[in-house]
Amino acid sequence: QVQLIESGGGLVQAGGSLRLSCAASGRTISRYGMGWFRQAPGPERDFVAAINWSGGSTVYADSAKGRFTISRDNAKNTVYLQMNSLKPEDTAVYYCAVAQTPWGLTRIKDYDYWGQGTQVTVSS
Repeated sequence: QVQLIESGGGLVQAGGSLRLSCAASGRTISRYGMGWFRQAPGPERDFVAAINWSGGSTVYADSAKGRFTISRDNAKNTVYLQMNSLKPEDTAVYYCAVAQTPWGLTRIKDYDYWGQGTQVTVSS
């Protein structure tokens, strides 16, 4: 079992920045891809960014490209999401997840373990 704890969310003005962290415990995540997803009020959880096991390959949703950066520190068993130039439409609960493979994947069904989420609110 893997436990994931997200942190770093909060209230920020449009144009501001936040850095989310996702700390894993219970098992090393160094051999697995990791992803960030978000869920605004409503049923849909959307892909944001993913990273492969080594950090050498990343993939982003179109909405995140050029503004967000995913990274990882396997020595700390932690994944990060740096979010710059935030917009009100980025407001959501952000979740990190562990992939079933070493690769960074974009589909919810490719992830086994999920954190509880951290709220990000961007005011206009």
